[in-house]
Order: sequence, then structure tokens, then C-alpha cells
Amino acid sequence: MKSLYEQDKKYILNTYNRLDLIIEKGEGSYVFDIDGNKYLDMYSGISVNNLGHDKGIVEAIIKQASKYMHLSNYFVSEPVVNLAKLFVENTFASKVFFTNSGTESNEAAIKLCRKYGKQSNENKYELLSAYNSFHGRTTGALALTGQEKYQKNFMPLIPGVSHFKYNDIEDLRAKVNENTCGLFLEIIQGEGGIVEISKEFIDEVVKLSKKYDFLIVIDEIQAGMGRTGDLFAYEQYDFTPHIVTISKSVGGGIPLGAMLVSEYVENILQPGDHGSTFAANPVSCAGGEYVMNKLVNTDLCNEVKSKGNYLINKLNNLKEKYPHIIKEVRGRGLMIGIDVGQYVNDIKKIAQENRLLLNSTNNTIIRLLPSLCITTDEINEFLTIFEKILKEVK
Repeated sequence: MKSLYEQDKKYILNTYNRLDLIIEKGEGSYVFDIDGNKYLDMYSGISVNNLGHDKGIVEAIIKQASKYMHLSNYFVSEPVVNLAKLFVENTFASKVFFTNSGTESNEAAIKLCRKYGKQSNENKYELLSAYNSFHGRTTGALALTGQEKYQKNFMPLIPGVSHFKYNDIEDLRAKVNENTCGLFLEIIQGEGGIVEISKEFIDEVVKLSKKYDFLIVIDEIQAGMGRTGDLFAYEQYDFTPHIVTISKSVGGGIPLGAMLVSEYVENILQPGDHGSTFAANPVSCAGGEYVMNKLVNTDLCNEVKSKGNYLINKLNNLKEKYPHIIKEVRGRGLMIGIDVGQYVNDIKKIAQENRLLLNSTNNTIIRLLPSLCITTDEINEFLTIFEKILKEVK
């Protein structure tokens, strides 16, 4: 009988580079393969399992699933309303539109920006985003994604989208005009290598938004939901966006996303302008309600800040010991990038052999996105294994 890995290759479209590893179950910050081997998981589902493999999420979704799994948007639903209320009461938002994914959240934001622009000028439909950004893979979100490697085989994409250099104020000024209706921005570029925006750049975005009357859309799909030690990464900057797009960890492991909108734009989209068959799914929202309660009603975010500072300091100590391998450590909270240059693939391979699962991005960056509930002992376990790898890598 063929292994599950072989069957996967036979039956599923070849769009992913799978690890040759079959996971049986997850517990906390660990996953276990079918042979019972225990791995410390620094992926957390690429920031989807922000609370790790939490049994409370499972109980919340089972409880809702036993009532009903789906109704359609002709009906109100208690877990959907409860989750929306948590967002409105704990963020800048006055209203929420739920989606199934991050790319859908950004597609919704594209439509809102364009309708906003067209209300004042038929030609005000142009969108801006940064080079090296990542906003999704559907054709609208892909047009925003400022990386040719993702776009080139699918051109032409939607028109009216331009890109600026991240943190380059002069380039931004050159790209904005009176026909700009929206600007999409990641506070920390995740797929772009864990690179953070500057305060000066944000200040200029806000200034230009007021001058040219365009909407500021902050993509918090990877950096949001407590990942950086704040509910959202933009909170460290002195401004309020018009729109925030989220997904990944919102549902605790079940597909769920949202577009959070400020009161200023809450009436732009009207019945019939946008919709979704499956979002907001009641089961997903029950999981989301559990996640949000954990983030806003416990001390978890402050714990993320202290654990992140501890981990980054320890990694910088390793950088001093192994400067020929570690070129830079950057990030905030538990969203951390380690630039290891040409050694990235060797490090990932040796890590798996040592029961440590490491992700990478942007060709040279080991990307750490562990569970926000990772303990100090588990961080030390990671550091011990990681230094062992640094000693072994050739």
C-alpha cells in the first residue's frame, strides 16, 4: 500500500513543496508524527495556530457544530455577532465583514477602496502597495502582491495597481496622485523577509492620505492577532487606518478572515455590493470567539512581548558567536526573522532531523512563528537545538 505522502503526490495538484513528514496529532507547541516522534513546531501553521494546538478551541467548535454548522447570510448567527462585537469593542473598527481567507479580506478591501474613489471621481480607482509585499493569490490580491515571481505566469492582472519601494518616502510621493483610491501596507512584511515599516514612512502615508483622499488599508493577516505582542502590529504607530484586513489565526485553525472598517467608511458597501456563501461560518466564528477572548481578556499579548524580547536577545547572542552564519536578527514579538544567507536550507534539514520544524521565507530567512503560548522552557529547547545546528552546518 502506498504511503499517505505518495498518495498525496498522486491525487493532489502539485502546488506545494511538502515535507516528507506525516503528522498524527498536535499538542500545545508540539506536533507528533505517525511514528510517535515529537517535534517542536516553529511554524504554527504559518501563524494560523497562534494559540498552538489548544483543546479549548476544539471544544468551542464542537459545541457550535452540534447546534448547526451553516445557515447562510439570510440569518443572523450568535457566534458571528459575538465575534464581531469583540472586534468592535477592542479595536478601531465600527463594523466587520467576515471572509474565509486573507486573500478574500484583501479582495473585499479592494472593492471598498474602488467604490470609495468612484464616489468622487470616475477615474479615482488606482491602488498602491509595496514591492516585496504579499497580499494573496487571487487575481486582485495578486496584483497588489509586489513580487514578480508570484505574478509573472498569470499576467495580465487587474489594471490600476502600482507599487512603491518599502520605506522609501520619495518613491511613495512619486507614485501617489489624485486618482489614488487606496494604499495597502504590511507593517511587517512577512513573506518579504520580516522587514518592518519606519515611523517616518507611516507618517508620510497618513499625510498623503489626507492630501489626496485615499484609504489606508493595513494588511495584518500574518502580523496581527497578537503575533507581535499587540493585537495588531500597527498599534505601535500613532495613526488609525481606515481598513484592517486579517485572517490566518482568527479562527484558531478553522478558515476565517475579516475586513475591519472604521466608521468613516462603514457605509460605502451596500447590500448586493459584496458577499460570501460560507463566511461568516458559525463554527469558525465560535473558534474565533475563543481566540479573541484569549487575546483581549488575558495577559497573553504582554507575555508575547516579554518572550519575544527574550528570544531576540538570545538570538543576537548566537549571532555574535556565529557571525559567519547569522547575518541579522529582526522582528517583533514572536514574528522573528533570522537571516542565515546560503545556509537556510541546510539549517531546515538538520533541524527536522533534530525534531525541530523551521520555516523559511525570502530565500535566506529562517522565519519563526511559534505558538504565542510557547513557554520559556520551550524557547530554551529551541535555542539549544538551534545552536547545535549552527555548530553542525557546513
